[in-house]
Amino acid sequence: MTSVKDRFLSMLIKSSDYISGESASKALGVSRAAVNSAVMTLRKEGYGIDSSTNRGYLLTSRPDRISQGDIGAFLPDERVSDVTVLPVVDSTNTYCKDLARKGAPEGTVVISDCQTGGKGRRGRSFSSPAGVGIYLSYLMRPSTGIDRISEITCWASVAVCKAIKDCYGLDTQIKWVNDVLMNRMKICGILTEASVEAESGTIDSLIIGIGINVNEKRSDFAEELKDIASSISIENGGKIFMRSELAAALIKNLDALVSGWPDHHADYLEAYRSFCITPNNRIATYATMAGDSEARMGEALSITDDFSLEVRYDGSDETTCLKSGEVSVRGLYGYT
Repeated sequence: MTSVKDRFLSMLIKSSDYISGESASKALGVSRAAVNSAVMTLRKEGYGIDSSTNRGYLLTSRPDRISQGDIGAFLPDERVSDVTVLPVVDSTNTYCKDLARKGAPEGTVVISDCQTGGKGRRGRSFSSPAGVGIYLSYLMRPSTGIDRISEITCWASVAVCKAIKDCYGLDTQIKWVNDVLMNRMKICGILTEASVEAESGTIDSLIIGIGINVNEKRSDFAEELKDIASSISIENGGKIFMRSELAAALIKNLDALVSGWPDHHADYLEAYRSFCITPNNRIATYATMAGDSEARMGEALSITDDFSLEVRYDGSDETTCLKSGEVSVRGLYGYT
């Protein structure tokens, strides 16, 4: 259940005028003392709250925080009940999978300010420092075959691009399959993990894990990532962005994804093609997903109707369609 503090914070963010203690206590179903206590706690957490006799409370400033109250201010009240916000967790995907096993409904969301064991693709780790990024997992129950996971992942990358545009008005790109880029630098990774029914082969639950670098500084990245990874802040001159608003926009776009699956295939395919920079570039693909085997060079031609990458390898007149894999784009991330 959402705390009084978070519910009152959402009220303050939504209001452009003072909120009286009396009206707040009635709306929240708590005592005036509980409202006063919430105000004192929020002030200690860095929120600027002006109080005026006979007028009440007005939010004058707020820090960049990931909290139930901050995110809830930008979502319908009924949506917040299925959103869990944690200060720290080993992995939001692991936490969300546990909720799925316990019968959590589709649309359940887990967000954390920090991950101690964030997961990337192919068993890699995902750096998840506190106070700068968005680490979000979304539970989907698509009732489709395991062969559709790659397509859902592509839809999720479109949802991320749309959320960043909706919230900040900024343009992004996609490197096939699902790396989200800004100015050709990676700012977001997506990991989808499925639980499949053995008899039917259909997906029982699918966790869409999304990590977005929002306010990281260059020094926040490990040395081996500094030429590859960036953040929305770095790519916009060090400006600090409010993460809670982007988290809410992302939830809305993932809700739209669920509502549109699979009937809106054509819309997401068109959007994906418009965002994806991989076609019409020289690429290298690798036999192992770790990318440590000998590269096979070729030209990326197009995104097919099932979101595969059409490739013509050097020395071949035939084309190959890749459904998944490790692909690097020449000229991107310093590759030549």
